[in-house]
This record gives sequence, structure tokens and C-alpha cells, in this order.
Amino acid sequence: MENEPGFSSLDPPPVDRPPEPASAEAAQQQPETYPFWSYADLVVFFGLAFPCLLLGAALVKAFLWIFHLRVHSIALELVPAQFVGYGLLFSALYLLLNLHYRRPFWPSLKWVPARPGVSRTILYGFVLAFAVALLGSALRTPDVQTPMKQLLSDRSSVVLIAIFAVTLGPICEELAFRGFLQPVLVRSFGAAAGIVLAAIPFGLLHLSQYGGSWRHGLLITVAGIAFGCMRQVSGSTRAAAIMHAAYNFIFFATLFSQRGNLPTSW
Repeated sequence: MENEPGFSSLDPPPVDRPPEPASAEAAQQQPETYPFWSYADLVVFFGLAFPCLLLGAALVKAFLWIFHLRVHSIALELVPAQFVGYGLLFSALYLLLNLHYRRPFWPSLKWVPARPGVSRTILYGFVLAFAVALLGSALRTPDVQTPMKQLLSDRSSVVLIAIFAVTLGPICEELAFRGFLQPVLVRSFGAAAGIVLAAIPFGLLHLSQYGGSWRHGLLITVAGIAFGCMRQVSGSTRAAAIMHAAYNFIFFATLFSQRGNLPTSW
């Protein structure tokens, strides 16, 4: 029997060899799954929120007691307590990302420059504020006595809360809801559903500030959906925070112009 062309009778039959393993450099070039954190991490982070805020309030009260300081408005105690509480909470998130996953904090949460630019993002926040105000009018949102109005009892309280509402407040809320929560929900349920699902707890978070008024809660949820769309389209949590700050600014500017009448939502 004749041999197959190209092979002698003494040659071993050809063997299918497995592919060469990828080099370390090639492996590093493989795109990693984003977000790289899990639902368990979300439970840990949001589970720590109340204890951190409670501890922040306790630390501020202790500071006032030790130095025998008195405040004439609860806002002058509540806002510093939130500053401290947020500091504790996001320190925990920093440790989770940096030590457990060995990833940088800000890039992981997509705190990055993005298009549209800052000026256009601010404009979107202004437009959203007027759109939400019109929606509140269409819903006949009641002008009720709320805990928020009680906080805005004097000029110093209004100024302090306004500063908080256009600086630390939007930064922390957007890092938590659009930077940390929304990417996991978008990965599981798609962009549209993920944005809405992230906006719902955002609205519920603010519900107590307005005495449980469902209309106020709905308006803030709508604003949260808009912030989520900005985060999704731009790929930047920073853009969402800038839009959020501009949105809040309009309502406080309205508040100052009306000399004490609180707008329906902020």
C-alpha cells in the first residue's frame, strides 16, 4: 500500500496541537468586565449608609458638647453631620475598591471628563429644573409643611443648605446612585431599566424631606432618571453631578428670589 503524499511510513502521524497560551501582555489587553463589583458590594455599601450617617450625627453632637457650643438652627447641626457621615461612608467605599479590588476610586466610578462640556451640562441642569417645575405644576403638587421647610427657618440655614445642595450633596449622591449602583443594574437589566431602577431609591431617599408627599417623590425620581441618562450617554458620573448641582442651584435661586417661599422640589 502506497504512503500518503508528503509522509513516509516512518513519520509519526500529525497531531493537533493546542493553541499557544496567551502571553501576560495579551491577557492584560483583554477588556475587563465593568462594573467589576457585585450586588453583595451594593448591599455592604448601602447597608453602611445609615450607620455612617448616625455616627456622623453622634460625632457632631459630641463635638458641640465638648466645646459647649450651641446652634440656633437644627440645619447648622444636621449639615455638618451629613458631611461627616458621607466622609465615613465613602471612605468605606474607597477601601472596598482600592484594597479589595485594587482599583482606583475615581476612575472606577467614572468620575471622568466627558462630552458634553461643563457649560452645556449646566444648561441641561437648568432646563431640567424648569421642566420638573412645570411637571410639578401639572401634577398640582401641594405646598405642604415639610421637614425641609423647617430646616430652612432662617437665612444662615438657607445659605448652609444651599452650599451643601450644590457641592457635596450632588457629588456624593451621584457617586452612590449613578456611579456605583446604576452600572450594576444596567449590566443586569439593560440601560433603560437600569436607569429607572437606580432613580427609584434616589427618589425614596428624598421622600422624608417632603413629608412623604408622593408627588414630590415622583418629581425627584424623574430628575434622577435625567441624571442617569446623562451618566449613561456621557459615560461620566462627573457630568451627572454637574447637571445635578445646576438643577439644585435653580431651585435655591428661586427660593432666594421669592424671599423664603420653598419651591415644590429641589
